[in-house]
Amino acid sequence: MSNPPPLLAEDRPEYERLLGEALRDRTVLTALRAPGALTSAELRVQALREADRIAAAAAEEYEHYTALRESLRSTPPPPAGTEPFAPGLLSQLRSTGGGGGIFPVLTVLTPILAWAAALALLLLGYLVRAADPSAALGGPLVTAGWTALAAGVAAMAVGIIGLVLTALRDGSAATPDGTDRQQAAELADARGRWRTALRERGLLPYLCAALPAVPGTGPRADRPGYGSPSFTSPDHTGPDEVG
Repeated sequence: MSNPPPLLAEDRPEYERLLGEALRDRTVLTALRAPGALTSAELRVQALREADRIAAAAAEEYEHYTALRESLRSTPPPPAGTEPFAPGLLSQLRSTGGGGGIFPVLTVLTPILAWAAALALLLLGYLVRAADPSAALGGPLVTAGWTALAAGVAAMAVGIIGLVLTALRDGSAATPDGTDRQQAAELADARGRWRTALRERGLLPYLCAALPAVPGTGPRADRPGYGSPSFTSPDHTGPDEVG
């Protein structure tokens, strides 16, 4: 691509995360220990300074990803009263305790209190039965204990469902409002392809070109893109520059 798109400010944190992963690559770590090699911090600063040039190696994937993202952002929101992901209970969770409030507290306390009551009632009921099998109080106590136990299990199930739906809501927050599942999957796939291309064709070749070759591993040959003329070590001196 003759004129690759520049790395947008909102994607630079992702670039920095991928750079951190690339600096922990086994081949890069081995090269960093070679005599005269740059330190990890120096290499990181250098790679951040040349982010646009490095990201250009994945320009095609990045252009597709950002174009799709902007297209989805410009999609009109759904009509009022509709939800693109999980309707019904998710709406209730959002209104009662999506970001705090009493709902999360109840989901934790209700099972604990119910099970504590069940334990006390069952213990007391069976003790009464053991002491006097003909006592009328033993049966209702045991029944109440099992009922409380069932209520605790139900409360725990509701809490788990609430956590799952909240996680789904938070996961969908990264995509624009009104995005359906297929569009969100396409965006996630495009983002994954860009990340892979940036790491394999951009960051790793750049880092390995800036470090001494590791004997016996051939770092510039065992990964696609290593040895690319676009990425040469800062202290590299070509034949025409000698003398």
